[in-house]
Amino acid sequence: MPRRLAEPDPAERDLIALDGRHVWHPFTQAATEPPPIAIARAQGATLVDVSGKTYLDLISSWWVNLHGHGEPRIADAIARQARELEQVIFAGFTHRPAVELAARLAKLLPAPLERVFYSDNGSTAVEVALKLAWQYWRNKGEGRRHFLAFEGGYHGDTFGAMAAGRGSGFYRPFDELLFDVDLLPYPASWIGDREIEAREAAALASLDAWLDAHGAAAAALIVEPLVQGAGGMRMCRPEFLQAATARARKAGALVIFDEVMTGFGRTGTLFAMEKAGIAPDIVCLAKGLTGGFLPLAATVATDEIYRAFLASSFDKAFAHGHSYTANPLGCAAGLASLDILTEVGTMARLAAIEQKHRERLARLVESGDWARPRVAGTIAAVTLGAHEPHYSAEVGAKLRAFFLARGLLIRPLGPVVYLMPPYCTTDAELDRAYDAIEAAGREIGRVG
Repeated sequence: MPRRLAEPDPAERDLIALDGRHVWHPFTQAATEPPPIAIARAQGATLVDVSGKTYLDLISSWWVNLHGHGEPRIADAIARQARELEQVIFAGFTHRPAVELAARLAKLLPAPLERVFYSDNGSTAVEVALKLAWQYWRNKGEGRRHFLAFEGGYHGDTFGAMAAGRGSGFYRPFDELLFDVDLLPYPASWIGDREIEAREAAALASLDAWLDAHGAAAAALIVEPLVQGAGGMRMCRPEFLQAATARARKAGALVIFDEVMTGFGRTGTLFAMEKAGIAPDIVCLAKGLTGGFLPLAATVATDEIYRAFLASSFDKAFAHGHSYTANPLGCAAGLASLDILTEVGTMARLAAIEQKHRERLARLVESGDWARPRVAGTIAAVTLGAHEPHYSAEVGAKLRAFFLARGLLIRPLGPVVYLMPPYCTTDAELDRAYDAIEAAGREIGRVG
């Protein structure tokens, strides 16, 4: 049974005023946004604000929370670790949680992914991957200097990640500062898509043309496997991913999978690469790695890549790191989260969530207000009518306000409404969310 949620302290309500004077929030236009909601506590899939109102967290608090808020096994693991070792420099030192987590990840990932480099978040995991790919070819004395990515992809907000994700449209103020990354067409698909094979063929033809002209200079292809997240929950078929990566590999390029969002069960398997049947050369992991408790990321590479950095001098070493690299508390949380994730009951719940998504998406499409339903495991998305599918579309703010008023944390990507719930979310809670989406289609979709 979930713990009883205590009443909030009325004094906490002053937080909003104090926030307004001092805090700068992410992805927020403060001149037009309403005041933020102050959250006091959480349990399971439920958030409670300082006034006592509850919100069902249908996006796992920006895709990080796997098992529910306040999961006691993860909290206890962090507490135990904090009493033993809270932090130590990771250059020249090591500790048990980091070693055990690296070994655990290597065991769960397909061979030959086995060398774990820790960082802090998804963007830094991608930065590490791009730098590894660049320096790998430099250390080998080969002049491969071109990176490839897909239009609509999003890989984070640091400069290398922005360069790889410039096709998402988020980074126009920084365009002139970004290094060149060649963007390829991405054949997004959905349930009932009858033209996908033609779009895939056209996308692969574009890739073939690029590789014919520049393949010998290709350093790496970076891709969000199966699902482009922030770009609008755009999904591709495994067959396309297989064909694209095979072509990149044939040309000698490394393959980087950005599984920051898709990792740790989100697509119904532990990693999206399992569904695609592909083991990349490098994979980026973050978000769900600690079950939503602490920031931690891992970039995992093959041993072949690792060996290219070994030499008698420092010149070939990977000179990169962060103050909190392999933080023991984060690693302890990661180990506890993986224990829960790999339980039989958890994997069964992932399948049940996907089944509920498919049932309710079919009803949404029948209503006529929603289009392009797509599902990948616990991730479901649908687009409101014929609205322009862009993050800044005004209808997104209307939808978000509609859901918040009904106690639902759903943060649309423009007209794209998606659900990515914690795995503890019940069928009844999902039905509540879908009922609200149906209502939003009637009340917002038809008035524009």
